[in-house]
Formats: sequence, structure tokens, C-alpha cells
Amino acid sequence: MRAVVMHAPGDVRVEDVEEPEITEPTDAVIRVTASCVCGSDLWPYRGIEEVNGPTRMGHEYIGVVERVGSEVRDVEVGDFVVGSFVASDNTCEICEAGYQSRCVHQVMMGGIGTQAEYARIPLADGTLVKVPGEPTEKQARGLLAASDVLGTGWFAAVAAEAGPGKTVTVVGDGAVGLLGILAAKRLGAERIIAMSRHADRQALARRFGATDIVEERGEAGVAKVKELTGGYGAHSTIEAVGTQESMTQAIHSTRPGGHVGYVGVAHGVELDGMDLFFATVNLLGGPAPVRRFLPELVDLIMTDQIDPGMVFDLTLPLEEAAEGYRAMDERRATKVLLTL
Repeated sequence: MRAVVMHAPGDVRVEDVEEPEITEPTDAVIRVTASCVCGSDLWPYRGIEEVNGPTRMGHEYIGVVERVGSEVRDVEVGDFVVGSFVASDNTCEICEAGYQSRCVHQVMMGGIGTQAEYARIPLADGTLVKVPGEPTEKQARGLLAASDVLGTGWFAAVAAEAGPGKTVTVVGDGAVGLLGILAAKRLGAERIIAMSRHADRQALARRFGATDIVEERGEAGVAKVKELTGGYGAHSTIEAVGTQESMTQAIHSTRPGGHVGYVGVAHGVELDGMDLFFATVNLLGGPAPVRRFLPELVDLIMTDQIDPGMVFDLTLPLEEAAEGYRAMDERRATKVLLTL
């Protein structure tokens, strides 16, 4: 089968690899109908994360079940499914508490690689959600977003306690930040401040529910948020980048007693103890427990109540994955969908 393989920073190829097999009785193998390039895939692409030889890429996926292991009960051959970027049993105490991304038996799908024609899904019953009916093209795009960026943005909004009467600030205008805006709006936020310098992303932010745009960064951005909120800062802040500047900006943009939901994969982030002490904010984040939200998100998408697939602004066949990586790296695309 064909699959995306990264050999070194900037070196992405589509190659022939062996088709996956059932290796555990709890596995399923799916025929991937669409995958995509994630912002986190750009960390190794840019050389910020080490690439240790040829590495299969991708952790977002939708598709059709082709084979199941002997212990799989909840999905069947022929089912159209979507799953989280973290495989989980969905039965351990951590999963039952709603943190499936930290399941005691977790498997990171990025270690398997779903930018491919087929993919093995470990812990299939706890990871995959069956989609009712046959999704339209628009719905399929939305379901693919739910596999990671929508679920991650949703978790960030929930962790930040976005809701009625709240002002929410979103640091980061990539796909996760944009879908964090959609989530905050859906959760009832009264005001949503998007921090963005890119006109196309600003426009999409407004479509998703942003009421204000702040182009300033760092302490200048913080000052603007404070100005917009009567000097208080936001009740809720979503951090969706993962750098020192973005985390500091998020914490400082939040009023005392407020909440920060941080989901940007951290690189070089260090928090000053005294600064954090006097910020007096609540911090919750990490790898998003997408599986917690998938049933609700699938329903919202399949009933056309939300359209998260709008974050995909470039669609390419799998064979042109290298161009997809280049386009996202050069900010010519917000998020790239790969068709199969």
C-alpha cells in the first residue's frame, strides 16, 4: 500500500509499505478514506523534533472497517468510522474519568501512521466510533476534523470553562485555535477574541464565532485583551500553539480566577513560579481526550449543526503529500486534507 514517510526534516515521500495486519485480538484494520496533515506534523518537518530515520506519518483518519480481531464487538466490517489520534481501551479508570488520551493502555496513532491507504487501529472498541448513515462530502470533512483538531479545540474550550456570559481569548489561529472558537461559540460564550495576524484566518475565525480580532502579540497583545475587557482580562483562554510566547500570552491574558485550556504541543515552554503564583489562574490541558467528545461531535456533524471541515483549505491526493507539508509550513494553507 501507499503511505507517507518522513526521512528527514523537509523530506517527505510517498512510498510502498506493507499492509497492516491484525496483531492483537482487539485490533481493527480500516481502509482510510481521508487523512490530513496536522500542525504537530510540522515540528519534525521543521527539524524542531528529531526524525530517527524513515518514519510513517499521520494520526488523523476516517474510513471503513476492513477486518476485526476476534475480541472486537462494537464495530463490524463495513462500518464507516472515525477515531481519536490516541487509541484507548475506554474502560480503565482514567478513561472513565474522561481522559482517554492518557489511558493506561494508550497507543499514539502517530506511531502507526494514518496518512496511508490502510491503518491498524489498536483497541478498536474503545477508539472507534461508528458513524450513522453515509456521510456527505461535507460531513466527511467534518468527521476527519473531529479525529483531532475539532476534538482538541473542543477540549481546550471545555478546559477553559468557556460558556454563557464568558469572554474567551484564543491564542493561535491554526486549525485547533479556529475550531476552539467554534467550540466556545457552541458552548455559549458571549464574546470571543481571536488573536490572529492573517486575513484569511481572521475571516474564518469570524465565521466560527469570533467577535473581536487582536493582531498584536506578546505583552502588546495582552494589553489589547485587557483593554477590550475593561482591564480584567478574559474569563477563559485557549492556548493552541505550544511556544513560550503563546503560553505566557495566554496566562497573562486571563483574569485572576480565570481558566486556561492549553493544547498546543509544548516546545521549550517554562513557567516562572512567581509569575504563575500571582497570575492566580487555573491551568488544564495536554493531549486532548478526543474520544470523550466524539459521540457528541459525530452527532453535531451528521445533523449539520456544525461545519468544522471548513478548516481544510487545501485538498490534495495522498501522492502529493509533500506539497501539503510545504503548503502548511509556508502558511499557504491552514490545514491540508489528503484524499485516497
